[in-house]
Amino acid sequence: MSLSNDIKYKLKSLNVLEKIIGVNVIAYVIGLLFQSNLSWFELPSSFGDFLTQPWALISYAFLHYDFFHILFNMLWLYVIGRMFLSMFSSKMAVNIYFLGAMSGGLLFMLGYTLLPSLFGADSRLVGASAAVRALLIFICAYMPYQDVRLFMFNIKLWHIGLFIVVLDVVGLFGLNAGGNLAHLGGATLGYVYAKQLIKGNDIGKGFERLLDSLSKIFKASKKAPLKTVYKNKGKVGGYTKGDFNEFNHQKQIDIILDKISKSGYDSLTAEEKEFLFKSGK
Repeated sequence: MSLSNDIKYKLKSLNVLEKIIGVNVIAYVIGLLFQSNLSWFELPSSFGDFLTQPWALISYAFLHYDFFHILFNMLWLYVIGRMFLSMFSSKMAVNIYFLGAMSGGLLFMLGYTLLPSLFGADSRLVGASAAVRALLIFICAYMPYQDVRLFMFNIKLWHIGLFIVVLDVVGLFGLNAGGNLAHLGGATLGYVYAKQLIKGNDIGKGFERLLDSLSKIFKASKKAPLKTVYKNKGKVGGYTKGDFNEFNHQKQIDIILDKISKSGYDSLTAEEKEFLFKSGK
């Protein structure tokens, strides 16, 4: 197997969250090279600025400029992803990831708009933390009493979720207040999603249908244009006269060889012996 085929196989075998990790890593490398040129993909704290770059509500969640920021986010995403996908579908994982990022971004802008004295002004948001929080808190809220092995003892999932949320609340009064506000937005989405799913309501279905529609449009645009096909009159059913003659010739040889295997060479007629001799030449 060639190197390119091996890489293609590896990429196809990745689950959806591992592919998202790959996109984040690629974006990180691009960010190292062109950090000053990626401001249009960062989420601004002002709703007015956001209106000029609405795509930033999602694109910000794929930008990381600090190595440890992306390292811990992607490690969390990998561990959470393996647990999540063992119980739920890939589409639901995508729903929660993107909706968590969007919820975190919206709460980030809302906080800076309503409480500028607390959060300050003119800030920008990057990182997948809100999206990762959404997946983590979803699992903790969906099966809160599930035991998880932590070092030498077991701990309930709801204990982990509560600890993470408390850290984010405390962080609102620290240097990364905006980031922690976004974390809480993602955590809220994950909690609400889980509780509604327990009741039988998948609140991400509308978003899933939107993604499916966009996917169909994209696939349709990639279809090859119609081509004019000219029929070759020398062919019947896609075969030429020579193809038929070759097929009949081989068929006749097979019949003669089968006759030899059953009754011996002496059972052949003179015409069959002559035909076999000419074919051998």
